[in-house]
This record gives sequence, structure tokens and C-alpha cells, in this order.
Amino acid sequence: MTALQPARREPAGNGPSGAADRPVRRVPFPVVDEITRHCLTADEPETVHIEVHLPGKPDPGRLRAAFREALCRHPRILMRQAPHRWWRRRYEWELTGVPDGDPVVFPPPGPDALDLARGRALTDLPPLDASPPVRLEVIEQEAEEADGGGDGGGGTVLLITINHTALDGPACLRVLATAAQLYGGADNSPAPAPVRAAGTAAADGPQDTSPPLGGHRPTRPVRIAGDRGSRAGGRGGGARHATGNGMLITELPVPARPPRTDGVAAYTVNDQLLVATCLMVARWNRLHGRPSAPVVVTMPVDDRPRGTDMPIGNGTRLVSVGFGPEERQDAGLLTAEPPDPAAVARLLRRTAARTRSLKSAPGSQLGLGASLLTAPVLPVGLRGALTRALRTAAAPLASTTLLSNIGRIPYPLDFGDAGRPTAVWFSAPARMPRGLTVTTVSVGGRIQLALRWSHALLDDAAGARLGALFARSLAATSWSPEAGGGAP
Repeated sequence: MTALQPARREPAGNGPSGAADRPVRRVPFPVVDEITRHCLTADEPETVHIEVHLPGKPDPGRLRAAFREALCRHPRILMRQAPHRWWRRRYEWELTGVPDGDPVVFPPPGPDALDLARGRALTDLPPLDASPPVRLEVIEQEAEEADGGGDGGGGTVLLITINHTALDGPACLRVLATAAQLYGGADNSPAPAPVRAAGTAAADGPQDTSPPLGGHRPTRPVRIAGDRGSRAGGRGGGARHATGNGMLITELPVPARPPRTDGVAAYTVNDQLLVATCLMVARWNRLHGRPSAPVVVTMPVDDRPRGTDMPIGNGTRLVSVGFGPEERQDAGLLTAEPPDPAAVARLLRRTAARTRSLKSAPGSQLGLGASLLTAPVLPVGLRGALTRALRTAAAPLASTTLLSNIGRIPYPLDFGDAGRPTAVWFSAPARMPRGLTVTTVSVGGRIQLALRWSHALLDDAAGARLGALFARSLAATSWSPEAGGGAP
């Protein structure tokens, strides 16, 4: 652990004038933060991991100063949990003005330095009692090193570990974009968000029969079949006591889509990723002799602006995309090897209609129930016990898995002499009962995929097989004018 101890000297960069003199002020935990705080467990750390691969090597002193300055320019990230007692009505964040310590560390270089850093990102949670609850590891790579991620090795990897109780990946990426601008001097303003033109599936295709907002009907979603090698046979034993997360990082080609009709796309890459996730689960369960439907995929939707005024914290809302009754008639075709192109095309059109209505509908982050559960009526100790009990009781109704598609990185992330990213990966925590998350980013015409699973559900060999199945399922969504797959 000595490699992770930051330097004790005070780095340059203290943000706007007077930042160091800001009084510590307190703000109550928002709904998402409190729910997450109540449900923390030691065996499944609630971390978000981001890694940015740069072709060059930044200057350590300048990078440390730029990151510290960026933190000070986004003071909402400079938070630590205030001391509390169980009878208090709220958890509170203390906003400190400047970091309590130096979150930038430089582990010793070596052929396994990146693998070790990825392991720490899954197990070593930045503490909530020190500001900020974020760690940035800077890993130097030699040109001959193979990182397993597809960028050819060499350069530098910026690996950020976030305590998800405090903030999410897009918020931390906004801070990193500010650090890139301070370091390299280039403009890192966000690109305009892509506009999804309003429209419906092609008139000659089957009409959508999903619920009004595309969500799943009240039904018990299917669970992903567990696979822990020789220990997977029983309900107890090794699978019950396994802890932590495993992770697979790879990159995949962006699947082809049909040409736009009157400026309207039949579906988006996000729709293809949703369908690929559904196909992966259904085909995996069929191979393991388990029910293949109904699959329900939770999808974060982030409506925040991406400029320097972006709210920092946990700012996404969660929606559920259901796959079940409408797909039952095509179940055999969709779980075939390979899936039937016409059946996949029908599923893509239905999914596009569902996500279009879901994204346009207003909604709170976790729904009315979570808002009532976190109302400061009972002490936090009692609310926490109630939240954990309800989470356990509702576990059978939790969605099958979570797909977080970051999409195109909106910022250049230009680090000057260190260059722009050649690859970027995110991963979200994979806690039971879901036990699996799929996180994707688009960089340079490729999809950067991070598959993360709970070791209570899958061992690492099974996770690798599931990742290969996702790759084949995503390829099955690619449009082909000859075969007509995915054609509108």
C-alpha cells in the first residue's frame, strides 16, 4: 500500500481566489447519496472506475497542480461526510473549499502496474471522510507493454476511482476535462449533444406494443444464471461467500445502422447496445437451462449540461427498458446461434420506440418511493435499517442488469504534450441481486466495453465467456443491406 501514499507536500493550484479561505459548509445528502450510503457493504465496494489512455507522458508536477486546480474550480466535488450519530435526521456533506490531501498518486511502473491499479479500483474505496472521495492514479507504460485494452500499450493511463456514494462518472469526467484544459491550455469545451430526431419506426415494420412509456410491466425479471465453475451446482457454498467484483475490458466495432430516412434514424447505437444486452442475457440463460425472459435492463439517463456549470454529484435518473411479452413469439429466433436477423430487426424497432418515450418523459432519479424513504422524518439510523430491509424484500423485482452507455466523450480531453485519449473505459459497480453491469463509451469509432460482475454470481472465466457472448450479440445487431438485418 505504500505505493498509494500521496506526497505530503502542498501542490500548486488552489482554484479561484479565496478558495483556500472558504468556510466549510454543510449540505444534506441528496436522495441517491443517502440510499447508496445506507446500502454500503464491505464485500462489494461501491466504486466507479474511469481510465483514460494517453499516447504521451504528462509532467507529474503540472498534472498534479492542474488536477488540484480543477477540483477547486468545481467545489461540489470537494466533499467529505460530516460526523454523524444514528439519531440525526440527515447525513450531511462538508464542502471543504480545497482538498484535504493530494488525491494524485504515481504507482511504481512495471508490466503489471495497470492490472494492479484496476484491481485497486474494484477493491480500494476512496474514503468518505476525506475530501475529495476520488483517487487519480497515473500509470506510465512502456511501448512494449500490452495492456489488454486494445490501444497497443505505451503512453500513460489516468485511472480514476470514485466513491459512488458521492458522485458518478460523468461528473468526475467534467472535472477531468477542466484539468486537461488547465494542463494543456487547449479549449476543452463540450461538443454539442447529438440530437435524436423525433420519429417512429418505419411504417412497413411491426408496430410497437410495449407499455406507454416503454417500461416493463409489473413482473418478476429474470436473473442472470450464475456460473462459478465446479462451485455453481449448489445454492450455497463458494458462490454465497464469494466477494468483490471482476471486470473485463475490451473494445468492439460500432455496429452498422441503416441509412437515415428523412433525417430520422431508425434506431441509435444505444438501442443496439440495449438489444445486445438483452440477447446476451437470454442466450446465456438458455445455455445454462434457465428462463430467458422477461429481461429488464436499467438504463441511466443524464440530462445535465456538460459545461463548467454541470452539477457535480450523482445526477443521472434511472429508467427500465423491459423485454418480455412482445419478444416471446421470437424467443427461439433471438436465442439461436446466430440470432435471426429479421427477429433482431423487429426487436430493434420496438426498443427504439421504447427508449424514445422513456428519454422524453420527465421523472425523478429513483422515483417517489425513494424520496419518501429519505424524507427527514425518522433518524438516519432507522431509515437505514428500513432501506436495507426493503431492498432485501424487493430484490426479486430488481432489474436483470444495468447498461450505462456514456456515448461519445463530449470533451476533447486534450492534455497538450501528453496528447488526446486513444481509449477511455468506465465501469459501474456490480452488486447483487443484479450482479452484472455493462458500461460502454465510444472513442475513435470503437466501442470501449467494460463488463463488471459480482464474484457471487460469476467467476472470472465465466465473465470472459459472457463478454464474448456480448460481442457476438452486438455484432448480430449490425445492419446488412444484403440480409436486411436491422433494416427499417
